[in-house]
Amino acid sequence: MYLLNTFKQLKKDKKKITVVTSYDHYTAKIINETNVDGILVGDCSSMVMHGETNTIFSDINILAHHVKWVSKGAPDKLIIASMPFLSVKKGLKDTVENVELLMKAGAQAIKIEGADGNEEAIHTLTQAGIPIIGHVGLMPSMHYMTGGFKAQGRTPQEAESIIAEALKMEALGCIAIVLEAVPFTVGEMVSEAVQIPVVGVGAGLNVDGQALVLQDMLGLITDFKPKFVRRYLNGAELFTSAINEFVDDVHQLKFPAEQEFYRSKNLEAATV
Repeated sequence: MYLLNTFKQLKKDKKKITVVTSYDHYTAKIINETNVDGILVGDCSSMVMHGETNTIFSDINILAHHVKWVSKGAPDKLIIASMPFLSVKKGLKDTVENVELLMKAGAQAIKIEGADGNEEAIHTLTQAGIPIIGHVGLMPSMHYMTGGFKAQGRTPQEAESIIAEALKMEALGCIAIVLEAVPFTVGEMVSEAVQIPVVGVGAGLNVDGQALVLQDMLGLITDFKPKFVRRYLNGAELFTSAINEFVDDVHQLKFPAEQEFYRSKNLEAATV
């Protein structure tokens, strides 16, 4: 909960915030031992965990399950949960119930895409003491309206619209903003325009923090690599090599080895 209470101070001190995604207990346990500040349980779980083509297939109940297992594995990290497709669009009562589900599963902050049309929901939730993180720029759940998964804010008009939306989110009480896939100049302008931290996902260097999808940074996804992703590990190659080594050991009768056998003293004595 440290970050939750000191977001603005981190921005003021120019200390960069770091966030990675997680969707299961065991990766969360590993992340809990790292220097990362926060974990995002995002709606991109529909893509990286369930094989869907985009985030609109994300489901609030499945997301709550992911949040539950991640929060148990990473008790020392700030757990941020995304509101999936249409989960804030079916009326305030439905929105509050969805947020309640995620918070009781273990989320400590909720991420909502877009300010326009979500003003009442964001205001109500922040007034109820629920930390809300806004998301502007490329908003994956709206990719059909914005022409696909591509950078936003490339024209002066688009840049002004993104800045205005970030300011609106700050005014509504958001504690931070995720800014995705915009030119680095827009990232800098948004960060300078608001007092709350701006965490970039492909928004350049001059924002207040950076976030990456774990499977992207570990090289576990091989069929698609966004421009803003840096791979810190060739995970798919390591996994393939390890599995093939296991297969070879089985075929060559090298696995299991003697030290990996279970023994029964009585049976072994009877066969002597």
